[in-house]
Amino acid sequence: MNETQLRELTREFLAKFDHTTMEPLEFLQARFDAGLAWVHFPTGLGGLDLPRAHQSIVDEELAGTPDNDPRRIGIGLGMAAPTILAFGTDEQKQRYLRPLWTGEEVWCQLFSEPGAGSDLAALGTRAVRENGDGDWLMTGQKVWTSSAHNARFAILVARHDPDLPKHAGLTYFILDMTDPGVDVRPLRQITGEAEFNEVFMTEARVPDANRLGAVGEGWKVAQTTLMNERVAIGSRPAPRDGGMSGVVAQTWRDHQENHTPDLHDRLLDLWTQSEALRLAGIRLRQQLAAGAPGPEGSAMKLAFARLAQELTGLEVEVLGDEGLRFDDWTLRRPEKVDFTGRDAGYRYLRAKGNSIEGGTSEVLRNIIAERVLGLPAEPRTDTKVAWKDLPR
Repeated sequence: MNETQLRELTREFLAKFDHTTMEPLEFLQARFDAGLAWVHFPTGLGGLDLPRAHQSIVDEELAGTPDNDPRRIGIGLGMAAPTILAFGTDEQKQRYLRPLWTGEEVWCQLFSEPGAGSDLAALGTRAVRENGDGDWLMTGQKVWTSSAHNARFAILVARHDPDLPKHAGLTYFILDMTDPGVDVRPLRQITGEAEFNEVFMTEARVPDANRLGAVGEGWKVAQTTLMNERVAIGSRPAPRDGGMSGVVAQTWRDHQENHTPDLHDRLLDLWTQSEALRLAGIRLRQQLAAGAPGPEGSAMKLAFARLAQELTGLEVEVLGDEGLRFDDWTLRRPEKVDFTGRDAGYRYLRAKGNSIEGGTSEVLRNIIAERVLGLPAEPRTDTKVAWKDLPR
């Protein structure tokens, strides 16, 4: 199918399904079934087996119709879906992808742990299989889990064999967050909100049918998730003068009384950097049409975090005394992160987390050094030692 045929197919879909008279969910379900959800996915799974770049045609034709909200279901769209597509069984793909894309089922990511820090492979949550070939029982603690309080399912990495080296003893699962062995507790942030959570598992049951990939392939499967996560965070599409740079530029226009040459020079510099990052993100998404994401996404995510923090800091300075105000520290359990819908004080505080979530900036610099620049890897002494023998 060429671009002209895809455009015509999309228009035929719109002529058949009147979004002004349908419920939004019903429209999204019909769009998925027509293969217009993500056109690069296989036919029957929301796609048409077309190049990823063709998605822009569909998005253009369907502008103004009901759409899903990436801020609410971004973990499902950006991380769970590509991992399920790459490693899931046919049954898993049929079961999970449609309600994931339509937003009927929210997903969260159970990776980080208090005892593992930025070293994901050192995680200690145990996966013990009943009778050697039955269900799996999960016991352990995860932390910094966005949307766990809203999630129906989680992508989970756990340790099935502590006698193996840390990278080899991991297996990847889909966890039902409604299982009675799952306990979600809020983590209140500096903003007053609790969009993050701690998740405790006490023999939470996972059928073997909810395993993604083979036993022992957890690290390999997790790399697919992480590479997609960093691309999703670092290369989100935004119009020119959009995103955080657009917000700060508007604040500058609205507060001429606080203008100084220094602030003006900093704004121009950060706006230029933001535009360069936006264009780099477009190129990265074009490269994705040819294959799976690589380590370049780590560079995008690193740059995004730094720019967001510098831009929000500049906005507070432009606002002067007003920038010190904060609207509300009441504990909230939001369904999504909304940078633009709150005041500058919220944006400034929330941006501090950008250099931690989705891979810390320190870890991303190591990835860039080793996998992009080809520099020697840091010496490691823990990769061939049984996990149980490692100091913790």
